[in-house]
Amino acid sequence: MSASLALTHLVPLAKEVDENKVTPGVLGFIVFAVMALAVWGLMKSMNRQLGRVDFKEDADPKAEPVGKATSGSTGTGSGSGGKASPAEG
Repeated sequence: MSASLALTHLVPLAKEVDENKVTPGVLGFIVFAVMALAVWGLMKSMNRQLGRVDFKEDADPKAEPVGKATSGSTGTGSGSGGKASPAEG
């Protein structure tokens, strides 16, 4: 009984819709919702894949080795056999 009453109230509303007006309708909403879910799934997958990436870089073979001291650097003290002594203080 209430369903038929609801339909009688909706029929006049449907006739008030402008025939010359174009709206996306239900199909447009479904397409938009599917696209939103796809983007959400892709973002979740990308986040998971980026979490697995190891960002440690290999040493550049052309670069100077870390152990060699350059003219402007302060490294190990001279005469210590290449080992740094602990700071005294």
